[in-house]
Amino acid sequence: MTAAGADVVETMRDYYVQRAAYYERVYGKPERQADLRAIEAWLPGPFAGRRVLEIACGTGWWTPHGARDCTRWLATDVNPETMAIAMTKPLPEGKVAFAAVDAYGFEGLGQQTFNAAFGGCWWSHVPLARLRPWLELLHARLEPGARVVMLDNSFVQTSSTPLSRRDADGNTYQDRVLDDGSVHEVLKNFPTPAEAIAALGPRARDARWTDYTHYWVLSYALA
Repeated sequence: MTAAGADVVETMRDYYVQRAAYYERVYGKPERQADLRAIEAWLPGPFAGRRVLEIACGTGWWTPHGARDCTRWLATDVNPETMAIAMTKPLPEGKVAFAAVDAYGFEGLGQQTFNAAFGGCWWSHVPLARLRPWLELLHARLEPGARVVMLDNSFVQTSSTPLSRRDADGNTYQDRVLDDGSVHEVLKNFPTPAEAIAALGPRARDARWTDYTHYWVLSYALA
């Protein structure tokens, strides 16, 4: 990773640590409720009976829904502050474990492999130059036939934080204000379906993009 890339990653970590206690306010926005209920109802299906790696679980909003019908679910995050909140959620008994794992390396997983993976609102924070190598790294942890679901935000003018700039690599950024008044520049990309599917690599099969108003979902299988 370049020095600039490392700075972006470190900035993101610091931002989410500071925001952890009230991160989930975003899920209280009235205009997002229909999308949230629809996605929460759909999410258990792709993971039924599977061993799932969750990438960057954050405060665990999606974890109880995705893990409902799985065999095993490993929720990972680099920040203990956000993961501590995720652990308080009403989780399916005996199915969910947590581990401190950096999603850019997965070193904390040892030799574990999985037959499914989920990333909720993670894709948009990966620098574009890192996206394809990162997906290859993730896919190396997954068994043939694995199911993958990526879920993230759509840009909606009336609900999303405005974009503040675009860098030379095409990454877009938002200036976000925390409760203490501090302003943090956060990398936040909004891919088109074609851009996202093109990044998946040669092992991806049956890629399906679903547009909601405030979110998008990309699901696919691995050869």
